[in-house]
Amino acid sequence: MFRRILLVMALVMIATPADAAEKTGFLEKTFKNADGSESPYIVFVPADYDGTKELPVILFLHGAGETKGGSKMPVDQGIGTHIKKVAKTFPFLTIIPQAEDLKTQVIKRWHAGSPDADRALKMLEATMKEYKSDAKRVYLTGLSMGGFGTWSLAAAHPEKWAAIVPICGGGNLKDAEKIKDLPTWCFHGDKDTAVKVELSRTMIDAITKSGGKPKYTEYPGVGHNSWDEAYATEELYTWMLSHKSK
Repeated sequence: MFRRILLVMALVMIATPADAAEKTGFLEKTFKNADGSESPYIVFVPADYDGTKELPVILFLHGAGETKGGSKMPVDQGIGTHIKKVAKTFPFLTIIPQAEDLKTQVIKRWHAGSPDADRALKMLEATMKEYKSDAKRVYLTGLSMGGFGTWSLAAAHPEKWAAIVPICGGGNLKDAEKIKDLPTWCFHGDKDTAVKVELSRTMIDAITKSGGKPKYTEYPGVGHNSWDEAYATEELYTWMLSHKSK
């Protein structure tokens, strides 16, 4: 009897770390679409999450190369790359969906109202229901194709986000008035040949002329990949956390 108790205790001690590990870090999730099909996505859960405190949330929109069937997975580019380096201390619950629509023009795949954007918002909603999260600290960011999506979703749902971080993308100048009061930090490389830097410059200028106070970082001599340096900017996450939606 005593030996059986010891065996049970040993099994519990072995199982507990594994069980705990499965509840944090990069977790694979599945979203069931209305037609019954399933779409995979990734959720990063902070290492110290125990369900007692509300977590700030980031929705990340990847670039064209990480679309379903692409050369890389969304978690292997952009914010996922940064999180892997600081996983033990990164405090944000982070949702990383994957675009699937190859028929839609690249810059519009994450646009508000598109199938991929609608699914991403539903994944965000599902994740916030599953984990204890702070509805006033939800942040939106994306790179390249996802940068275009960030500007679009910000204009469509300005009340949803505490702050946005569009990287090497572009938006509709007519949306400046809608997002002038939304904390914004935009990044771009001045040697970007894939998405011209003027697209970020003109958006920032339009928001500023509308009365907003966006932050803008332009990297001299940097091409399309301005996201590695942007997401490695530690001040960025402190800045995010300093903002809450009303």
